[in-house]
Amino acid sequence: MTNKTQSKYEFQVPQYWNKSPEELLRDFTTDLQGISTEEAEKRAAIYGQNTITKKKDSSALLLFLSQFKSPITLILIAAAILSFLLQDHTDALIILFIVLVSSGLGFWQEYVASNAVAQLLKLVRINVTVTREGKEVSVSTESIVPGDIVILTAGDIIPADCIIVSSQDLFVDEAAFTGESYPVEKQTGLLPVDTPLSKRINMLYMGSHVISGKASVLVVSTGMTTEFGKISDRLQHNAPETEFEKGIKKFGYMLMQITLVLILIIFALNVLLHKPILDSFLFSLALAVGLTPQLLPVIIIVNLSSGARRMAEQQVIVKRLSAIENFGSMNILCSDKTGTITQGKVKLYKVFGYDEQENPKIKEYAFLNAFLQKGFKNPIDEAIIEAYGTDNITLPQLVDEIPYDFIRKRLSIVIDQEDRTTLITKGAFQEILAVCTQVQTNIDKTEVLTEENKSKLVTLFEQYSRSGYRTLGLSYKFIDKSSKLKEEETKMIFLGFVTFYDPPKESAISSIRNLNKLGVKLKIITGDNALVAESLAIQVGIQNPVVVTGASLREKSSEAISAKVLQADIFAEIEPNQKEQIILALKKSKHVVGFMGDGINDAAALHAADVGISVDTAVDVAKEAADLVLMDQDLHVLANGIKEGRRTFANTMKYIFMATSANFGNMFSMAGASLLLPFLPLLPKQILLTNLLTDVPETTIATDNVDEEYIAIPHRIDISFIKRFMLIFGLLSSIFDYCTFGVLILLLNANEQQFQTGWFLESVVSASLIVLVMRTRLSVFQSRPGSALLIANLLVILFVLIMPITPLGSLFGFVQLPLTFYFYMAFIVVVYVLTADYIKGWFYRKMAPGY
Repeated sequence: MTNKTQSKYEFQVPQYWNKSPEELLRDFTTDLQGISTEEAEKRAAIYGQNTITKKKDSSALLLFLSQFKSPITLILIAAAILSFLLQDHTDALIILFIVLVSSGLGFWQEYVASNAVAQLLKLVRINVTVTREGKEVSVSTESIVPGDIVILTAGDIIPADCIIVSSQDLFVDEAAFTGESYPVEKQTGLLPVDTPLSKRINMLYMGSHVISGKASVLVVSTGMTTEFGKISDRLQHNAPETEFEKGIKKFGYMLMQITLVLILIIFALNVLLHKPILDSFLFSLALAVGLTPQLLPVIIIVNLSSGARRMAEQQVIVKRLSAIENFGSMNILCSDKTGTITQGKVKLYKVFGYDEQENPKIKEYAFLNAFLQKGFKNPIDEAIIEAYGTDNITLPQLVDEIPYDFIRKRLSIVIDQEDRTTLITKGAFQEILAVCTQVQTNIDKTEVLTEENKSKLVTLFEQYSRSGYRTLGLSYKFIDKSSKLKEEETKMIFLGFVTFYDPPKESAISSIRNLNKLGVKLKIITGDNALVAESLAIQVGIQNPVVVTGASLREKSSEAISAKVLQADIFAEIEPNQKEQIILALKKSKHVVGFMGDGINDAAALHAADVGISVDTAVDVAKEAADLVLMDQDLHVLANGIKEGRRTFANTMKYIFMATSANFGNMFSMAGASLLLPFLPLLPKQILLTNLLTDVPETTIATDNVDEEYIAIPHRIDISFIKRFMLIFGLLSSIFDYCTFGVLILLLNANEQQFQTGWFLESVVSASLIVLVMRTRLSVFQSRPGSALLIANLLVILFVLIMPITPLGSLFGFVQLPLTFYFYMAFIVVVYVLTADYIKGWFYRKMAPGY
């Protein structure tokens, strides 16, 4: 242990593999009954949480202070303090107040969003079974401490570094840790001190998971003291950025660079025109605040967290917020059939032999194979056990077994029964047939497996498979107890067939139809044979399904695979490693691919997919690898989640469109006005107020309505499209700004304060109304905005219209304007809104028809 806090638990035992479990139990002051809950809490206080990532301090105070980390905000505060020292107290206080309110707004939105997400993530916390005071209890992996006794079964994530106390047929996948792709057999024992990590078969390491078998283990290292924790700087990276995140970051940098260059130019020219240096400096800084999309990170977080809350209402829990954008953009979904397309409750149909008659021996051997094996009991084994039960059965002694693996596709057990040692093997029909040289043709007759016999067996297999039944083979052999088991899976006797059914869900047909309407193509990936898969596809409404088998993929080049996966409706007889291959081939073809999996062998495919989707009942390793977790394993739930993902994406893009076009337009308007006028077009405090008032309504964008036409198809972020949008609508905004300038200077002969008041009014009113135009690609008269967005904008308009005649207006330097200005402004704003609405329709038709 490396914790610096001195305690009775602290000791240096780096070579755990060189000590017996009994010795380590004494060292850790525990036994097989486990430690108490109180003792676990004491040790947690000493060793900390069992995590390799430092928990971020999310206190409200630190989150609030983080709102001021922007260099521009800090410079503004410094400039306000300088103004205060120069006796300009009023302006200094106003600037500080606006900065404080703006930062407070960002803090509140982010605080609420982060708390909401934290609550949602608790719903999919990974738990592990531990023994505490002799009782098995479920606790979160973060609360595991050294000295805990953990019970592991197939599918469990190994929560910490552990020494094996006892095990049965334990196989572990250490690929995430050692790079070894094949499962490693683990068992108790003592190993030399110099045993390399990859050969320490008596230890389990954080970062791996159980493939089959079970074990009771002692936790010896947690958190950063684990082997995984020691190399976490290399292994523990942030999840790769999505296309959306990369695009937003790139676009934000571009806007800031353009803005800063122009601000420096404007400041220099204002000084050359002999305008006050301090005012020019504050004007430039305030302009920078108004032009940079400061709220963009907050808006994105608020939108994504709001989307996550709405998706939770649709039974979809979001583990990684940035995955929401990919979820909405997804146009191909790969899914297993069991539990998603089918009811997920496998039932035994019937068992029969070569003569198509039921044989008591087939029932008995199928039951013994399913019941006595010690590995992971899958739904097929459970169906056999449920069908035949365990009442009034005298079980023989289990001698040995070879667990199921995805290469052999067989499970073998050896039993002692009636003074004979019998090997019983159950598995995929073709794999069973391949190891047989004889066939039992009736209850008591066995023949050599001729081509004629083999042909009849294949015909029976295909007949039942085409009818939609999953059909396994069963074989047996009498062996010598001393023989090597792995060498005995040959020259066996084919005993018969075991058939199962898992009918499709009633909702499957409508769910698949809904996905197609949303522009999402469903591709089924299954380990079942092609005939069963094809039968299922037809039952759920897939006409003339194209079936691709795992064997056919093995024979093709990467280019041929890419073409084949696009054509396929169903991938059948697929091996676990081929799932990832299929996902990567689809992604290579520029598709956004989701993968839905819940099994032990699905982790790699979940990682490879743009959107990894699992279910609450999945094994731990699948839930850990997923971006989204469904609380209800149904495609109907998934379709609703996709719609919510697209609403979230749409509302995020609305802010980007509005902010970038408005910023670009203001950039030209401010630059031109400040150079043409003998005074500043707006005072620094007025610019900051304008920025604040236009930002307030946009924080409600997450609650806005989204057009059904937009939700109907997947969308992806397109930077070039945003640039075109920014250029066209930014210049349009500037045209009407200059119309306002013309009215104020040429028609009303406005002085400095009147000009600043007039432009402030027109700028805020037009910005508030144009939000209602830019929020939809439909006509403004065809799409209803959300209530919060509409009310917030109307209140802002009302506030700014009243403000010039109030003491607050005087404080900001505003004055009362003649009534004629309001008529001119109303005309300009109405024409601007109608023109923008018309050009928007033209823009989407001509320049972005598919967006």
